Amino acid sequence: MLYDWRMLQAFNPANKDLIVNINGRLVHRDQAGVSPFDSAVQGGDAVWEGLRLYDGRVFRLKEHLDRLRGSAVALAFSQIPSHGQITAEIRRTLDANRMRDNVHIRLTLTRGMKITSGMDPRLNQSGPTLIVLAEHKRPVYDDAMGGEGAGGGLGLATSSVRRFPPDCLDPKVHHCNLIQSILAKIEATAAGADDAVMLDMRGFVAETNATHLFIVVEGEPMHTPGAGVAVVTPRCVACPEGITRAAVLLLCRGNGIACVERDVSLAEVYRARECFCTGTMGEIAWVSRVDGRVTVSYTYLRAHETKANLVCRLLLEKKK
Repeated sequence: MLYDWRMLQAFNPANKDLIVNINGRLVHRDQAGVSPFDSAVQGGDAVWEGLRLYDGRVFRLKEHLDRLRGSAVALAFSQIPSHGQITAEIRRTLDANRMRDNVHIRLTLTRGMKITSGMDPRLNQSGPTLIVLAEHKRPVYDDAMGGEGAGGGLGLATSSVRRFPPDCLDPKVHHCNLIQSILAKIEATAAGADDAVMLDMRGFVAETNATHLFIVVEGEPMHTPGAGVAVVTPRCVACPEGITRAAVLLLCRGNGIACVERDVSLAEVYRARECFCTGTMGEIAWVSRVDGRVTVSYTYLRAHETKANLVCRLLLEKKK
């Protein structure tokens, strides 16, 4: 079996002496830890956000903190730190590590410590646990993208693992139980792909195991009459409300590109003019093949100046 190691992250020596923030305590990564009674350890009872730092500013911080709070409210956390409190701890962590750019932050809020093992939230009587983990980390898809001879775009494979609908586990709760995504990632790796396409229970595309998926199609007569090209992405039925996803939709509208949110089938992905995925850790990454079907070549992407590849071209130019 062929395994593709382009997506295997390597240890960055710059992170050797990271300072991690655990509930306001700044400690060396080797001394960082949480109690075995913490809800994140006991049952994955926590919510999280991934943030990116650009030139000293966190991309869409308010939107991320809004989503974090919304998830904690949906899980009935009894205490939730304010945006100001969380922002202050993020800043303390960045300052302690002297970080300003090309940084990824994993922000985790757990229900906190329990007085004894058990799933009952009433056992949590000391408030939540806030963890700020900031790392020097470039976009994780960089090695898999590049030019024709250096990756040539992401390769995706469809997983047998399905995303839950809202009546099973609402995807609008950005929780820390990532087993579905991990199982899908295992399948993708075994298939020699970079990531996995995940379907909903009806068989429509939901997202990948780590990102939101977009396709570019030749017109959308039912939704955008007269449009020559449209960017299409699945509705947030079996996937979370993505922050970068929303930014891309705004980018499309700002550049006069029709964009539509609707159900998307695998056949539509296979025959798409272009395909790309979005997420905080990987930014925007173009997809060159899905289940063995070639969606677009790097040479085509660089050579043509049409709206069909405008979004990915903007990303490629930005990364120079």
